[in-house]
This record gives sequence, structure tokens and C-alpha cells, in this order.
Amino acid sequence: MRLKGRRIVITGAASGIGRATAELFAREGARIAVLDMNQAGADATAKSVSGTAIVVDVRKEESVNQAIEKAAAAMGGIDGLVNAAGVAFHAPIKDTALSDWQRVIDINLTGPFLVCRAAMPWLLKAGGATIVNIASGAALLPFAGSSVYAASKAGLLNFNRVLAKELAPTVRANVVCPGIVDTPMLTALEQDRDPAVKAATADLYALKRKAQPEEIAAAILFLTSVESSYMTGSTLTVDGGRTFH
Repeated sequence: MRLKGRRIVITGAASGIGRATAELFAREGARIAVLDMNQAGADATAKSVSGTAIVVDVRKEESVNQAIEKAAAAMGGIDGLVNAAGVAFHAPIKDTALSDWQRVIDINLTGPFLVCRAAMPWLLKAGGATIVNIASGAALLPFAGSSVYAASKAGLLNFNRVLAKELAPTVRANVVCPGIVDTPMLTALEQDRDPAVKAATADLYALKRKAQPEEIAAAILFLTSVESSYMTGSTLTVDGGRTFH
């Protein structure tokens, strides 16, 4: 019960890392507001964690502001935030349209900015609150074809550093950088990939496998709990050894 009594907003909680985090946090005693564009997925997660489902488009300021207000009203405040909403994109720069660039930046970078800004008054009021932003190992060691994705996640790292500085000492803000994770987003990205390319990708990881969403959720729990009480502005890499390998 490491999160007993905590009131936590999780974006992108309809599936993947976000859903695994919501389920783990609920087992640890937290109340959860499940934010996602996918109404059915948000409802399913909320039901599994006895939480509140709220539909949001993290790219749109008014949608985010309304969602955060609803979450705060449902839980009686907010003292934790996890930005897990994100989108993957893989293409050479020459094949990346401006619309592709804008969509990925809007979801992966502008989204966390809007959510953090909207939740800030509640987090500051609560005291001892936490923010965990989900970036990527690609922010630390990008690969060919990851230009916009890597840029969005690298931008999130520096955004988080400034966020941590501005909110200290009242609110702690940290980042998790996952490696390859077995999620629906990865499945969609890999569906047309050659098996040899998939095997070569796995070989980049010292542990020679994909992570399960629950393994990333465990790291997010650490950064949300008092166990990480002397950490803020930090980047925790959970990538199976790719960035050192």
C-alpha cells in the first residue's frame, strides 16, 4: 500500500504502460483518474481499478483543462501525475511529412506540457506531489528512422528538468525512459516489419527481450512513491541495456 490515499492522474491509461501503471497503482492503494482518447479502453481500465474514466485529447488545451478539472473533482484533488500518453512513428526523414512531425510532437511533447500545466495548481496545493513523464530510450540513443519520435522524447527530458526546477521543493518531477515494450503500440509498429529486422532489433538489447508493461510500471511506482523522495529532475532508464550495450 505504498500509494495509500494518493490521487493520481494517468494519461494514456487505456492500454500498454498506462494501463499497467493504473492497475499497479490501484493495488498499492491509490485512487486513479484514467485519461485517454479511447472511451472504451478508458472505461475498461477504470472499471478494473475502480477509478474514473475521462476522455481527453492531450493535443488540445481546452480538452486537457476540462479533463484535469473533472479528475480533481472526482478524486477531491490531485497529488500525482503520470504522462503515459504517446504515439510511435518510424520513417526516414525524407519520408516524414510535416503533418507526421506535428502529430508526434503534439502528442508526445505538447501533451505532457498541457497536462502538467493544467495539473500544476492541484499538485502544488497538495504538497509532496509527484510527476512522472514517460520518454524513451530513443531520447538517449536514437536510431535511424526515429527523427521525430526521438526529438519529441528528447524534448520531454529537458522539459522535465525545467519542470523539476520550477516546482521544487514542493513537487518532484522525474522521467522514465523505457526500451522496447510489448504493447499494442509496438505491435502496430512492427506488424509489417521483416522478421529479420525484428530479430536484429532485439539483439540491440543486452537482455535480449522486450519488456513487459508491468516492468515499466514498477519503475514509475518507484518514482511516485516515497522510496524516491530524494529524486527530482532525474531520468531513470529501463531499457534492457540498449543505451549502454
